[in-house]
Amino acid sequence: MKKAGVAILGLGVVGGGTLEILLEKKKQIADEYGVDLTVVAVLDKFKEKVLKYGLDESIVADSIDDICDNPDVDIVVECMGGLEPAKTFLTKALLAGKSIVTSNKEMFAKSWVDLEKAAAKTGAGLYYEATTGGGMPIIRVMTQAMQANSILEIKAIINGTTNYILSKMTQEGADYAEVLKDAQALGYAEANPVADVEGYDSSFKLSILSSLAFNKRLPVDLISREGITKITKTDIKIAGEMGFVIKLLAIAKRHGDKIEARVTPVFLAKDHPLANVNDSFNAVFLVGDNVGDIMLYGRGAGALPTGSAIVSDIVFCARQEKHARYSEMNTSMTEADIEANYESDYYIRLDVHDVVGVIADIAAVFKKHKVSISQMRQADSKEIIPVVFVTHKTKEFDMRSAIEEIGGLANVIGVRNVIRVER
Repeated sequence: MKKAGVAILGLGVVGGGTLEILLEKKKQIADEYGVDLTVVAVLDKFKEKVLKYGLDESIVADSIDDICDNPDVDIVVECMGGLEPAKTFLTKALLAGKSIVTSNKEMFAKSWVDLEKAAAKTGAGLYYEATTGGGMPIIRVMTQAMQANSILEIKAIINGTTNYILSKMTQEGADYAEVLKDAQALGYAEANPVADVEGYDSSFKLSILSSLAFNKRLPVDLISREGITKITKTDIKIAGEMGFVIKLLAIAKRHGDKIEARVTPVFLAKDHPLANVNDSFNAVFLVGDNVGDIMLYGRGAGALPTGSAIVSDIVFCARQEKHARYSEMNTSMTEADIEANYESDYYIRLDVHDVVGVIADIAAVFKKHKVSISQMRQADSKEIIPVVFVTHKTKEFDMRSAIEEIGGLANVIGVRNVIRVER
């Protein structure tokens, strides 16, 4: 039976969940996969965390150098989070010939190139299933099951916090601020929720997925990003009345030689498979040129779901005679590879003065910028009225120009929201 020694960096929520699964499933993994996994080292400043799992104090490492110099360590599992010292620790491990497993999406999305260079020098393995989608095995699907396809499109709900917030706003008709406070109390949102609600977390994950899908690294800073902080219960209500739900989607689409890549709230048609992914669940919807539509659905975070993905990587890593190399890391996309002027339908909500000619003035601007209107809704007449438009397919740059000009019209009080539509 093949044996593998495992070192865990950080025994927080994810590290603890990983250790719990490794201890509980040790015999099952050995029986079913022929791999004897043993936790031989843990790096954490609190020894009590190690002892509570019944492990001997002797496995507590004092430094990353102890782990790199330990001949019994084959696989280093990073559950620390943050850019540093995680990147430095994993680079040291790779250069020492240790394969690595990580759930750290920000560090991995920003450092994949450097980590792969270090791994290639020693032939060590690089495994990252838990960086994207928590417990969903989306990385393995993309790297092991899609060989007969070119991936044409990715649409994904890959942040549980924002999905929980939008789901509750939809179900309860509540305001964003109210639901955010509830999410923080339940532990779904951090005290500082910016990484989630402004779309950064989803951008890191989309960078990883897109790099695999399109065989060329997509740097995070080339992904257009917009969060959910401007979504109101008014927008949620109107969406429902028009046959949509609002979701924060990570979207990447192939346009010939260019890639459209964005994280943005969207009006999503209720009959789309992603429309019924609610609460803190995640899902990734792929379109392959041969297989067509595929969707994976599951819990996107949490100790055991994330630990499940990490342990899957550990087992997979331990069984490999030779580790995969990532040729897509040899080249990176630039702005020239990005389709920024993509087409979309748009939802626009305005507040206007109820005066003769205001709608005609708005329509004239839309016509000037080649924006065709599909639907219009106007409230009962009063001094200030909300007006809603949904467009046909429109170029992004044309829409931006139209919105800027409409916002300057004398009788337009304000452009309250602009949200893209996906069907």
